[in-house]
Amino acid sequence: MWYNSCGRDNDIVISSRVRLARNLVGYPFEEKLTEDGSREIIEKIKKLFAERDGWDFVELGALSAAERLKLAEAHVISPQFAVKDSPCALLKNEEKNIYVMILEEDHLRLQCILAGSDLSSAAEAVLEVESLLDPALEFAYDESLGYLTHCPTNLGTGMRASVMLHLPALTLSGGMRALSAELSKLGLTIRGINGEGSESKGCIYQISNRITLGISESETVREVDAIVSRIVEKERTLRGSIDTASREELTDRVMRHIGILTYATKISSEELYSVYSDLRLGVSLGIVNIPYELLDGTMIECMPNAILADHANITSPLERDKIRAGRIREKLGLKR
Repeated sequence: MWYNSCGRDNDIVISSRVRLARNLVGYPFEEKLTEDGSREIIEKIKKLFAERDGWDFVELGALSAAERLKLAEAHVISPQFAVKDSPCALLKNEEKNIYVMILEEDHLRLQCILAGSDLSSAAEAVLEVESLLDPALEFAYDESLGYLTHCPTNLGTGMRASVMLHLPALTLSGGMRALSAELSKLGLTIRGINGEGSESKGCIYQISNRITLGISESETVREVDAIVSRIVEKERTLRGSIDTASREELTDRVMRHIGILTYATKISSEELYSVYSDLRLGVSLGIVNIPYELLDGTMIECMPNAILADHANITSPLERDKIRAGRIREKLGLKR
C-alpha cells in the first residue's frame, strides 16, 4: 500500500493522487445502465487485464461492507464507490498503487496514489494505464468539450490531481480560511480528509484542481504542484516560528500521547486523529522519532472499518476501541 513508503515532503504532504474519468461510447451513464450493460463493461475491462502481471480483479459485491469501506479509508477507492449496490468492480495493481474503479460515477475511474509529493509520477502511471486501454476501447470524446463525463465539472481532461496535506501550523494560526479563499481564486478546492463533503480531522486537508476544461493534463499537474510547494513552504515557516512556550506545550502533549498509547485499554477513532496530528507535528520538530510511513500506516490500519474487516464478530464500538488500542501499541512497538 502507498502508505508503507516515505515520499518527498512527507513531513507535510501525506499523499499525492491523480484520477482520470473515462466513459465508453455506446453505453449510457451509470444510472441509466441496465444490469446487462454493466456486466458487459465489467467483462470488457476484466478481459483486457486478464493476462497482465500484477493486476487483481475484484467484484465489489463479493467483499463485505467493512472490506469495501476499508479500501475507502485507505483512499484507494471513493466512499461513494464503497457503498454501491449495483454491479461494479475494482482492478488493482498494489505494487504500482494503481486502482481502476469500474462503474463508479463514470464507467472508468483510473487512479494512482503515492506517498509524499509526487503528482508527476502518479499522473504518468494513470496515463500509462489509459494508453493500454485506449486502443481496445472507444472513449466518449468531443473536440470542444474533451472527454465526456457524468459530472460536467470533469469535462475536458477528466483529471483530478490532489494532495493530502497535514497543516497543523496553518490551522492553529487561523490561516485556513484565507488559504481556502486564495485557492478558490486559483481554480483549486480544499476539502476534508475524505474528499467532497467531508470535514477536516487531525488538521488533514485535500487540495485538488477544480478546472479540467481548457487545460492539459501536464499543465494541471504543474499548477497544482506549484501551489502545493507554496503551501508547504508556508507551513514550514510557521512551524519554524513556534515559540518556546508553545513548543514546550506541544512536547508535553506528545509525551502524554505516548503514555496514553502505551497504557490505554481503549482508544476511539476521534482520539486517534488528535493523537496522530500531534505526533506527526512532533516528528517534524524533532520531539519524537517515529517514521512518517509508520504513523500514516498505523492511522489508516486503525480506522473503524480496517478493524471491522479483520474482526467480523465485533458487536460494539467499545470492542473496536479496545482492539484499536492494542493494534496501535503493536504497530508502534510500544512496550508496557
